[in-house]
Amino acid sequence: MKYDVLIIGSGPGGYVTAIRASQLGFKTAVVEKENLGGICLNWGCIPTKALLKSAQVYDYLKHVDEYGLKAEAIDKDFEAVIKRSRGVAEGMSKGVQFLMKKNKIDIIDGFGKVKAGKKVDVTDKDGKVTEYSADHIIIATGARSRELPSLPQDGKKVIGYREAMSLPKQPKSMIVVGSGAIGVEFAHFYNSMGTDVTVVEFMPNIVPVEDKDVSKQMERSFKKAGIKVMTSSSVESVDTSGDGVKATVKTKKGEEILEADIVLSAVGIKTNIENIGLEDVGIITDRDKILVNDWYQTNIPGYYAIGDVTPGPALAHVASAEGITCVEKIAGLHTEAIDYGNIPGCTYATPEIASVGLTEDQAKEAGYELKIGKFPFSASGKAKAAGTPDGFVKVIFDAKYGEWLGCHMIGAGVTDMIAEAVLGRKLETTGHEVLKAIHPHPTMSEAVMEAVADAYDEVIHL
Repeated sequence: MKYDVLIIGSGPGGYVTAIRASQLGFKTAVVEKENLGGICLNWGCIPTKALLKSAQVYDYLKHVDEYGLKAEAIDKDFEAVIKRSRGVAEGMSKGVQFLMKKNKIDIIDGFGKVKAGKKVDVTDKDGKVTEYSADHIIIATGARSRELPSLPQDGKKVIGYREAMSLPKQPKSMIVVGSGAIGVEFAHFYNSMGTDVTVVEFMPNIVPVEDKDVSKQMERSFKKAGIKVMTSSSVESVDTSGDGVKATVKTKKGEEILEADIVLSAVGIKTNIENIGLEDVGIITDRDKILVNDWYQTNIPGYYAIGDVTPGPALAHVASAEGITCVEKIAGLHTEAIDYGNIPGCTYATPEIASVGLTEDQAKEAGYELKIGKFPFSASGKAKAAGTPDGFVKVIFDAKYGEWLGCHMIGAGVTDMIAEAVLGRKLETTGHEVLKAIHPHPTMSEAVMEAVADAYDEVIHL
C-alpha cells in the first residue's frame, strides 16, 4: 500500500496529475469518493456543454425560416435533453477509467483523509478504513456550490448547479442568483428551453469579472432573448413555504418580491477542505484555501495541493496545468511557474464569452498608455453568413512597446478563438506581428486581426 504519488480527488486536476505522474515513472494512485472525473466531468464543464448544445440546436430550429428552411411542430423533450447530458458525462467518466487503466494507475474508492507521516486513511462506502502511504501526497479535492446564509439550498426549490443539471421536470420560472459563468450559462439554457428567467446580480454588471464592454453586450443579448436582468441587487431572503419560491430582492429603488418555481444559487464555490485531515497534519489554510508555493508544496514537506482548493482561479484547465507542473517539479524536470496573468476564461452561454489578460480598466489602473481596437461581428462575413452577428473582439495593447495586454471576445464560437491570444501573449507577440500574420477568410478568427488593425488605425472592413 505504498506509492510514489497518491492523489486525493480525480477531477481535471487529479486525474491529469495522475496520468502525468505515471508517464514520469511514478507508482501512482488516485483516491475518489464518487465518480472519476470529479465535478467538472460529471456535474460541471462537460454535461453543461451538452445541455447548452441542445439549447443551441433548439434555438436554430425555432429560427429555421431565417435560413431559408421550413420545419413544423418544433418542440423539445426536457427529460430527453437532461438524459442526453447525463449520458455524455457517463461516457466521459468511462473514458477516464480507460485512461487510468492504460496508465496503470490504481483507483482507490472512498473518502481520503491525510495523516502525519505521509499517510492517507481511506474510508470506503461500508465504513472500512484502510491506510496508504506515499512519498508525495497531492490534495485535489475541488469545490462545491457555495451557500449564502440568506439563500440556504434545499435541493428542491433552492438549488445549486448540480440539481440544475438534472431536474426531473422543467420549471416554468426561475430566479438565477449570481451572473458568473455558471449563472449565465444556466440562465441561457433554461431561457432557451422556454423557462421565464430572471438574473439577480449583486455587482453593477453581469459577468462582473469581464471587460465592461463585454458585460454590457451580454446584458443587451440577454434582454433581447427575454431574460430579465437585475444588477446592483441582492436576494435578502427566500420563502419556500408555498408552491414555489418568493424571493425578497434588495435593489437601488428598494425591496422587491420575485416569485418563481425555483431559485438557482450560482454565487460561487466552497472548497472541499473540511474533514480531510489538514489540521491534524498542520497544513496551513487561509480564507478557505490551502496555501502553496509556486510548485504547489504546502508548508508540510511531502504534501501538495492543486486546483480549486488553492488560491488560483477555480478553472479546470488551471487545475490540470497546476498538477502537471507539480509532478514535473517532483520528478526534477525543468519547469516554469504558471503565469496566472495569462489564464483564459470562457463562458459558454449564447453569446459565448472568452477573455485573457487585463481589462481596459485594469490596464488603465496599471498606468499603461493604451492602443485599443474593436471589431464587431456584424462586419464579419462569416458571422453574417452564419446568422450570428452579435458581439465583437476587443484587443488592448501597450502603446509604447506593442505588448498584447488583453483580449476580450463575445460572440459565437469565441471560446475556440481565444487560444490565439493566449499563445500570442505567451510568445510576447506584438500588435504588428498579429496584424501581419495572415488570417484565413472567411472565418470568425479574422475579427482578431481586424481588431488589431483597428487599434493601429489600419482597419479595412470598418
